[in-house]
Amino acid sequence: MSFGYITPLAKNVTRKKITFKNRYGLELAGDLYFTKTLDETKTYPALIVGAPYGGVKEQGPAVYANELAKRGFVVLTFDQANMGESAGKVRRASSPELFAESFSAAVDFLGVEVPFVEREKIGVIGICGSGGFALAAAAVDPRIKAVATASMYDITDVRGMLGLSETELAKMKAELAKQRWEDYANEIPEYKPSFPTRPYPAVDALPQTDPVTNEWDRFYAVPRGFHAHARGNFTTTSSLAMLQFPALAYIAEIAPRPVLFIVGDKAHSRAFSKRAYDLAKEPKEIYVVAESEHIDLYDRVDKIPFEKLQTFFTEAFK
Repeated sequence: MSFGYITPLAKNVTRKKITFKNRYGLELAGDLYFTKTLDETKTYPALIVGAPYGGVKEQGPAVYANELAKRGFVVLTFDQANMGESAGKVRRASSPELFAESFSAAVDFLGVEVPFVEREKIGVIGICGSGGFALAAAAVDPRIKAVATASMYDITDVRGMLGLSETELAKMKAELAKQRWEDYANEIPEYKPSFPTRPYPAVDALPQTDPVTNEWDRFYAVPRGFHAHARGNFTTTSSLAMLQFPALAYIAEIAPRPVLFIVGDKAHSRAFSKRAYDLAKEPKEIYVVAESEHIDLYDRVDKIPFEKLQTFFTEAFK
């Protein structure tokens, strides 16, 4: 297994390190995947795969890219601004606008820098939190011809996700506002990681927690999905940005381009995809994967419906 990647690179797939800049001039680090037999004098459809919120390109995106490259797509994975190998001075500071922008910046790169990509056949896949940002990007960027999400989370739905009352919301805002003063005085934003610097050896060694936290740990905190760049969580005051900008506000504007929501039947996050589906216009589809929890759609190649993804994008690009 290549160092840092949670899955070995397929023998017939090439992975090339690349960088590209967003419209703010921040340099984002990425990987470009394509088959070794690809004829660079021709053009091919391309997919951009975004990592789960707080994740990096060496985790779930590498799994998707490996499989989809074998199916004839050129696939680009990337680290979000302020994450992984990408630029951004304040590490792990999160912004829904910046994170959605990354998808459009990736489209810029593919359409200008990769001559064997067909500009009119570029789609995006957002895993977990990237699902919401991918949908936000597609709502304003018509160059994105189709969108698929897997185990989607709308990170900007802080109010709904936490079930906050008006009193609790006011308290949260007051605490975050106070934290801004402390961050400024300390000259560094507060950051509290969720996962250890080294993985637990196995699932049965994990600490006892609530079911959802345990699920995150069963991927990120053990060798299955551990990566040193993915410690979980973002700077504390990043939540303010999520309170300001709802990612799904304009999701209906993606139509008539198609949207596919892939969910596990046992996923704790199914409600996010259902809400997004209700907000979207046709053509849209929810595809349910049997006997699958949220994290299964990160890396389980026996669960992730690659055949469905291939068919969906092939039809969308006609």
